[in-house]
Amino acid sequence: MKIGDKVRFISEVGGGVVSGFQGKNIVLVQDEDGFDIPMAINDVVVIGEEDYNKAHLPYGKQETKKPDNRSVKAIMGDQSNIVDNQDNEEDEVDFSKVTFRAPVEERKGGNALSAYLAFVPIDIKEITHTRFECYFVNDSNYYIQYSYLAADGNSWTLRSQGEVEPNTKEYIEEFGREELNAFGHVAIQLFAYKREKPFVLKPVIDVQFRIDPVKFYKLHTFQENDFFEQPALLHTIIENDKVTRPLVVDAKQLKAEMYHVEPNDNTKVSSHQNNGYVRRYDDGRKGGNPFITKRKGDEDVIVVDLHANALLDTTAGMSAGDILNYQLDVFRRTLKEHASEKGQRIVFVHGKGEGVLRRALINDLVYRFKHYTYQDASFQEYGYGATQVTIK
Repeated sequence: MKIGDKVRFISEVGGGVVSGFQGKNIVLVQDEDGFDIPMAINDVVVIGEEDYNKAHLPYGKQETKKPDNRSVKAIMGDQSNIVDNQDNEEDEVDFSKVTFRAPVEERKGGNALSAYLAFVPIDIKEITHTRFECYFVNDSNYYIQYSYLAADGNSWTLRSQGEVEPNTKEYIEEFGREELNAFGHVAIQLFAYKREKPFVLKPVIDVQFRIDPVKFYKLHTFQENDFFEQPALLHTIIENDKVTRPLVVDAKQLKAEMYHVEPNDNTKVSSHQNNGYVRRYDDGRKGGNPFITKRKGDEDVIVVDLHANALLDTTAGMSAGDILNYQLDVFRRTLKEHASEKGQRIVFVHGKGEGVLRRALINDLVYRFKHYTYQDASFQEYGYGATQVTIK
């Protein structure tokens, strides 16, 4: 039996053309309406041009046939040929062309979209030498089409693209430590959908984030998780329909965070009541100067620590918005004071944290100080969480 053979059902009326196989015992028969009907191989028989809409009659009511006057030996010989032909036909079955798709099993709570980029060490016991595997994890009841890209300066490279079935993970690639620099700035684009059933439309996702290469050298970075038997480093793309904090600054969101007012209680007061900041570098003098000058070769590099505990003796009574505005004021004042010093490099140490301060600085550099250039400062000297600005 092979694809294209006409067959008839043995135990019921009907038949059609063999369109594929599922496993070794199920044959898919396409009827006149184009539907694939799964049937046990033992319940179908190959026919020629006869009418397969006729079912076998019950025992005792078989159609009358002309008596066979041949010898018993001749009849037995024909039967042995039929058996041999059936064995040969079973050997020719092509199981590679299976068209049947099993329905997707959905889980409770899986209609909230969640997806992750996962990095798994191949040998967790040799963390300083092991290679890593990268996976896309789809933890939802949706199919996801994704693209995974990495940036080199202003140009992007597509590292992987494909479709991931619901509640599964997709292997992307294997890499070593020599390739870690390629993951400094990555982007994930995806959209989600369901097949053959109605669903709630999800927005198209486009997020960018940075992957810290130093984390791949630390054992505690890789944590137990629900997706792998071994510890893994998971970067959230979207979780419970909530997109991870993007690297690209949204001006409206940034403004909302900057002017967000915390609820008043016994320990917090509104910003207009907090006019008596104690500024560490003021000391009663006009205009504080929180600068540290470092010599590097023949050049002076100005380092400004924007951490709240470095700028203020106390933050009592200040909301998060008040502190952020004060840090931005120091940043802007510093750039204006050195605006005439062409080529001067200034390093602003802002830390990693939630990334709100850094995004606010980048937003200012993009819109307020367009003629200045900026980049991540040296990790060896300032660690992660510092931005270097060059006066132009």
